Amino acid sequence: MSEDVRLVAWVRGQVQGVGFRWFTRARALELGGMSGFALNLGDGRVQVVAEGPRERCEGLLDWLRGDDTPGRVDGVTEIWDTPRGGYDGFAIR
Repeated sequence: MSEDVRLVAWVRGQVQGVGFRWFTRARALELGGMSGFALNLGDGRVQVVAEGPRERCEGLLDWLRGDDTPGRVDGVTEIWDTPRGGYDGFAIR
């Protein structure tokens, strides 16, 4: 059984105003077993926080870095941590 982790990712590029948060939520729900959120930041990036099994979070990170995202992703920076909990499902903020 995989350990639960916390992924915090900052996605830069043309990722606001293109449905990026909605598609991120849909992908997280499709992968299953994760909670967290996607949030537009004032500097044009999108912050994604996901907690759940490591392989599911890695799958979401792979998707964020892939060619199937809306808009244009120029890069993704991530950190891994221990889960903090407190999320109800996967939200768009």
